Amino acid sequence: MKRAIIIINAYSTLPTGLNQAKRLKSEFSRLGVDVEIRRNGFFATVGEKIESRLSGFDFCVYLDKDKYASAILEKTGLRLFNRHTAVRVCDDKMETHLALTGRGVPMPETVAGLLCYDEGTKTDAAELDFLEKKLGFPVIVKESFGSLGKGVYKVDDRVALEAIMNKLKRTPHLFQKFVSSSAGKDVRVIAIGGKAVAAMERISAADFRSNLELGGTAQPYEIDGCLRDICELTAKTLNLDYCGIDVLFGENGYLVCEVNSNAFFGGIERVTGVNIARIYAEYIFGEIYG
Repeated sequence: MKRAIIIINAYSTLPTGLNQAKRLKSEFSRLGVDVEIRRNGFFATVGEKIESRLSGFDFCVYLDKDKYASAILEKTGLRLFNRHTAVRVCDDKMETHLALTGRGVPMPETVAGLLCYDEGTKTDAAELDFLEKKLGFPVIVKESFGSLGKGVYKVDDRVALEAIMNKLKRTPHLFQKFVSSSAGKDVRVIAIGGKAVAAMERISAADFRSNLELGGTAQPYEIDGCLRDICELTAKTLNLDYCGIDVLFGENGYLVCEVNSNAFFGGIERVTGVNIARIYAEYIFGEIYG
């Protein structure tokens, strides 16, 4: 019997996340794969060797961002979609930019935020000077870990910049040049097996962020040759089986803004009519069973 497990976050109650797992299970069932959906839990004990409570599964669709669990499960020999390293790199926005740097992927100018271990330490004026000169205002500030548009701020002046630097000085974060030509709009591209399979343009009239979860709207977007090349290069560079790539409209072309290894596909399925769950399930089936 063909058996698989889909692992979701231990605590999340987001309907979009639960729907992701159910849709994939349905498509795997069509292919003759018996799938169990389980919340992330204490599946293994780490010591001189790993003792795992999971067995008998041909593969795992890992719909979580817990890097410790993914590393442990992968060490037991279980094939994860996506792999541990890909999940880890994409979960950290700064790591994503570092991994793509020098690989031919256009991105907005980005500066890693300084981390502080002492709550009482003051912000360095020289760093404020550098950021103001390098990135200008407004500037985008992002917490390195976060999704659905959370932990992303638009800062309009030096006073606000100093305040956000003090707020985030003990939280991994980054600074990014504001792309005014893409304010309130971007393109979400889904790539599976290194191939761009669907895209939608997301638009917000009320926020500089275009996330559907924040009230944005969406429409189908044609994947032209340039967009396809950039997104497929991004997915292959990060060794992703599946991902959502957020692309900005730069003045001189597309710019990769973020990459989500567990991008929700319900919205883009509704907007484009493309059966993402089926394409992903068939890709995985081919990888495992040939």
